[in-house]
Amino acid sequence: MTHWYEGPLAAFDTETTGVDVEGDRIVSAALVVQDTAGGRLRVTRWLVNPGIPVPVGATEIHGLTDDHLQRNGRWPAPVVEEIGRALAEQCAAGRPLVVMNAPFDLTLLDRELKRHRASSLAAYLQNSPLCVLDPRVLDKHLDRYRKGRRTLTDLCELYGVVLDGAHDAAADAAASLELVRAVGRRFSSRLERLTPPELHTLQAVWHASQARGLQAWFAKNGTAEMVDPAWPLRPVLPAAA
Repeated sequence: MTHWYEGPLAAFDTETTGVDVEGDRIVSAALVVQDTAGGRLRVTRWLVNPGIPVPVGATEIHGLTDDHLQRNGRWPAPVVEEIGRALAEQCAAGRPLVVMNAPFDLTLLDRELKRHRASSLAAYLQNSPLCVLDPRVLDKHLDRYRKGRRTLTDLCELYGVVLDGAHDAAADAAASLELVRAVGRRFSSRLERLTPPELHTLQAVWHASQARGLQAWFAKNGTAEMVDPAWPLRPVLPAAA
């Protein structure tokens, strides 16, 4: 019997103008598909001219400059349409979608669809239920008392996953996919009897609990930052009166 973490998976990642899911924009994205562990990776890449300046701090992270994006990037509207359809195709095919820190990438994509297509991610997925595997949520639940950061780079180092070219969307997506396989193998006794849809439901609960714990820690230390418990997609903020 092939366990889910050895079977078909897809992974999605974005690079952006910043970390505000409501206002920042996608500058590159990638979808990586693998039918079996160790199999060939099928990679789709998108490069976007976001129509707004890319902050220097963002360029320092992913290396994408205004000039490069203006010369080589496509307009956002057709790109986000293609991404929405591509993710829907993976869901329709029954492939779990690996997204590291899913509430960031999926929410930002949803807002880009709203901005440029007057649509939403839910509209593209209305006939194909979303099934997400988030290595950050999985690791934090399965090894909750371990100290240290849980960025993609940190987790790849911990689980022995090669991350070649961090902050490139395709490289990050491929590493996230292999990271989920590594987490599945390490914690197989706790995960192998669960299906990906069951894990999707559980991760929503686990993330909410993790968010409450982090919010309590912020409050204890006098930090005003708010932690959103929603996973894998944050709700649309109500319009200002």
